[in-house]
Amino acid sequence: MKNSYSNIFTFNKKILSKTIKVLNKGGVAGLPTETVYGLAANAYSKLAVGKIFKLKGRPKLNPLIIHYYNFHQIFEDVEINSNLKKLYKKFCPGPITFVLKKNKNCKISSLASAKLKTIAIRFPKHRITRSILKNTKYPLAMPSANISSHISPVSAKDVYEEFKKKIKIIVDGGQSVIGIESTVVDLTNNPKILRPGIISSSDIEKVLKLKIKNSKSLKIKSPGMFKKHYSPGIPVFINQKKIDKNSAFIYLGNRYKNNKNKFSLSKKSNLNEAASNLYKTFRLIKKKGFKKIQITRIPFKGTGIAINDRIKRAAKIK
Repeated sequence: MKNSYSNIFTFNKKILSKTIKVLNKGGVAGLPTETVYGLAANAYSKLAVGKIFKLKGRPKLNPLIIHYYNFHQIFEDVEINSNLKKLYKKFCPGPITFVLKKNKNCKISSLASAKLKTIAIRFPKHRITRSILKNTKYPLAMPSANISSHISPVSAKDVYEEFKKKIKIIVDGGQSVIGIESTVVDLTNNPKILRPGIISSSDIEKVLKLKIKNSKSLKIKSPGMFKKHYSPGIPVFINQKKIDKNSAFIYLGNRYKNNKNKFSLSKKSNLNEAASNLYKTFRLIKKKGFKKIQITRIPFKGTGIAINDRIKRAAKIK
């Protein structure tokens, strides 16, 4: 079944087969995950991975996250450790990415890992992408399906708006439930958070029974570490108190009624809901023609830590 967009398809057995054929031939597919939509390609193929970098205009020093179906598939590619086993058991499949040392027999394209000695891996939860991973003989390199530094897509239509028909197939898996990218935790030595997400450092600490710190390293070991990222393409100002009538104003709660330039991320001030609505709201504001975005202070706790990370990077000029 196909909708009004010629390269967006509703998932079924036929589309499963079609997607796998595209991937087997070294092509790229737009796929849904629970976090955001991704651009997927055979992680073992330098040619296929190169297409992702070219489509996104992505710097080659920025590694890709490699997506696997289950734990048994990773043994040849990465070094396993006890912290990984504990976190996998608790959170996977789910919105968490692990940075691990490469195994000497690793088959992942060096382009996908930015020629590092480490790899970022994830086990996505979305049923469609899991169905595809289960039926391929390789993991999928899959960064967010957007032009580099732009807002991550949370629907199949978002992916289409980014790339139009440059991608042969975009599989519609509905709106991404979480709406922001996965938590990235470096497990190569003492565990560190490289990118905050809906799974918090305190969640991880409870499982590992040790203190987790946010990495202050400038070395790019995973996606989401560039200072400018997640940009809607117009100026973003954070921690705003006074509202500029000519700006779009993003806030939490339900204190404004019927105002055309005010957008609530969550009327109940629920931070998980706010995260889910963040990129969708950015895109809506851009489509409405606003020239500037103001964002109220977002509580720096729980998922609010991840939201603050994303809006801070969106607000960077360079």
